[in-house]
Amino acid sequence: MARLTRTRKILASPFVDLLVGPHGIDRYLELIRPELTIRDARAEVIGVRRQTERSVTVKLRPNRAWGGFRAGQFIRVGVEIDGVRRTRTYSPASSEHAGDGSFELTVTAHPDGLVSRHLREQARTGTIVHLGDAQGDFILPDRRPDKLVLISGGSGITPVLSMLRTLCDEGHDGGITFVHYARTARDWLYRPEVEALANRHPNLHVEYVATREGGRRFGADTAGLDGATVAACGPPALLDAVSDVVDPTRLFTETFTPPTLTVTGAAATGTLRFLRSDKHAPIAAGTLLEQAEAAGLTPEFGCRMGICHTCTCRKTAGSVRNLRTGEISDEEDEDIQLCISLPESDVALEI
Repeated sequence: MARLTRTRKILASPFVDLLVGPHGIDRYLELIRPELTIRDARAEVIGVRRQTERSVTVKLRPNRAWGGFRAGQFIRVGVEIDGVRRTRTYSPASSEHAGDGSFELTVTAHPDGLVSRHLREQARTGTIVHLGDAQGDFILPDRRPDKLVLISGGSGITPVLSMLRTLCDEGHDGGITFVHYARTARDWLYRPEVEALANRHPNLHVEYVATREGGRRFGADTAGLDGATVAACGPPALLDAVSDVVDPTRLFTETFTPPTLTVTGAAATGTLRFLRSDKHAPIAAGTLLEQAEAAGLTPEFGCRMGICHTCTCRKTAGSVRNLRTGEISDEEDEDIQLCISLPESDVALEI
């Protein structure tokens, strides 16, 4: 094992990249096996199952270039579709302590979702996907709460389930309530697995709710709330209901459909330069994503709300304002998110 580690360190050195030519060591290693890379994090699909009519669950075995994740975080997943890499953001549903290093992603297909539909219909064992670094602050406190309520809605179950599985692997003996909401019982995800955990852990109470089949919606009478730390992930309506009831000092949340961001104020003056496309356009109203599309370009995006990071792009020059924070940055050669960035001056982008 020590010899293998030393070999990987040698192969990962910039000197080796220089020796093997302009494409780098990974471009040659992937000719042997697509997942056999040193710098590029990738994973092989080693299992596929379809829990519901609209979802697919894939089990992934990452290579050693990937740094892992903390329960609740999200990762960017790149999928090759018709020769083009499409990137979307998903949260692992597995425990962060999985012994074999593998993890699960569960994706619910949306009618207009190119990647989600592709995975639902085409995911097969042996498929290789690309992985980004784990990100996000929706994570368990380092000091585990004595009493915890985990609440999820729809596909928001994955980061919350990751927290639950992590706590069970740690032998956490504090009280845990797990509540999952879906439209119908046919849409429930992971129910057998969660109920199996409840059978093994007497401190765990589980409730699955079908809101369109008479199930009770979230309220102050939800089990286990008194004095508990609450983690919730789901659509805004669910999170609003939770926020109305739970003390904000005991609540942390994540949403996959955030409210619409509104662009206000007059547009700046200047020119946008799209370097890779050799195009330019006068600055107009709207985000950089909208203005790039108006110029005839098709940059990748996921949510248009700054959550998924799919539209991240290198800005080589110019000033931009972050629509969510209001901060202005004029750093050169920095990565920005097109969907939440407004130009404040001439801007040059690697598109």
